[in-house]
Amino acid sequence: MTMAGTGVQIALMTAPDAATAERIVRTLLDERLIACGNILPGVTSLYRWEGAVQRDAEVLVIMKTTEQAAAVLLERAPSLHPYDVPELLLLPVGNGHDAYLDWVFDSVSGPAGDGRHEAEPV
Repeated sequence: MTMAGTGVQIALMTAPDAATAERIVRTLLDERLIACGNILPGVTSLYRWEGAVQRDAEVLVIMKTTEQAAAVLLERAPSLHPYDVPELLLLPVGNGHDAYLDWVFDSVSGPAGDGRHEAEPV
């Protein structure tokens, strides 16, 4: 592993409620765009929207994916989301437990897919 990263990314997304978040996460899992989605309730979001400060109760979703799947995830997740402009941010994972990183790749690309050991060196 080099300083360039692992090829794994963390995606952060908010949703209006746990049921919506779970529906989105299950779809993304079924489509093998993510390996895992953690749904954290109890988030209070303050943000500026249409010229006014808003305050809403939301859930935070933390998803694990790969660099290879990121472009499709950035298109697919918003299409499943009820917000006009959903939060969806991808952050590179600089290092991690090798067995977990392998599991992310296997879960996203499938056992016969493009695993990180077959990808370009990073």
